[in-house]
Amino acid sequence: METTDKTKSTITSFAADVKEGLTAKNKHLSSKYFYDDNGSRIFMQIMKMPEYYPTDCEFEILSQQSGDILDKLPYKGKFNIVEFGSGDGMKTKQLLGTFMDMGAHFIYMPIDISQEAIDALEKNIIEALPNITMQPKTGDYFEVLDELTKSSTPNLFLFLGGNIGNYPHDEATDLLKKFNAGMKKGDMLLMGMDLKKNPRVIQKAYDDPHGITKAFNMNLLSRINEELDADIKLDQFDFYSNYSPKNGQVNSFLISLKKQTVYSKVLDTAFYFERDELIWTELSKKYSFDEINMLAEEVGFSVAHNFMDCKHYFTDSLWVK
Repeated sequence: METTDKTKSTITSFAADVKEGLTAKNKHLSSKYFYDDNGSRIFMQIMKMPEYYPTDCEFEILSQQSGDILDKLPYKGKFNIVEFGSGDGMKTKQLLGTFMDMGAHFIYMPIDISQEAIDALEKNIIEALPNITMQPKTGDYFEVLDELTKSSTPNLFLFLGGNIGNYPHDEATDLLKKFNAGMKKGDMLLMGMDLKKNPRVIQKAYDDPHGITKAFNMNLLSRINEELDADIKLDQFDFYSNYSPKNGQVNSFLISLKKQTVYSKVLDTAFYFERDELIWTELSKKYSFDEINMLAEEVGFSVAHNFMDCKHYFTDSLWVK
């Protein structure tokens, strides 16, 4: 699940994407729009649910195995730790702190499109690790990658949180190929990836008995009402999420409970729904180790090591170019 900054440009693209998604033959809304202020608060509740395992699993890996991760890096001198979409840095602090305790000589470079997110992260990290050498970068991942390739300093890239699972296969490979193209030979990528496991465990994480994940998805409709001045009646929609153990995909949907029309004043557009029509909201892909190896190979990497939590629910997979 990704995060996005609520800026004017985001709202403009939000309007365009809602219009495109709700007039499509197969209706869809992008999961990147989950995270307005209220959506972010609901997601904090999701992360605290006992059923939602990914956050705790990755926190465990980075708390207990960061020394092993450092041991797998071939860098003898100075290197950069470059993090894509760093969030609040809660998990990354574990890795950075261990690396510092072990005497690693690195510069931490978090990258985010949002200056507000970078400012909050910088404050968090420096409070916990006042002696860290940090060079935050605000902007597009790939612009920053261009800068880094001009330097001979090796890089460890971080793409944590299992976010790669939110991309359909073609988009995931496109993104990883772009990462690869901006990396030097010998650079490494540590990427959070959720693993295939008992389907019931996954189903409960994405369709919990408390109704929090439902509220998270329904908030998309509230956001459309608020920002696009629409008249969606929330009680005329429901939520459904399904995990397929064969392809490892969780797909989440909103469902129209009746034949209905909703109208947005901002878009000056009416949207038509059939009874039981679906609006696709999110993909979350789970991987087998064979799939991880195949994906790495497809995009120009090889897998150096898979670090796992004690339940083997999640991996931070270390790849080398």
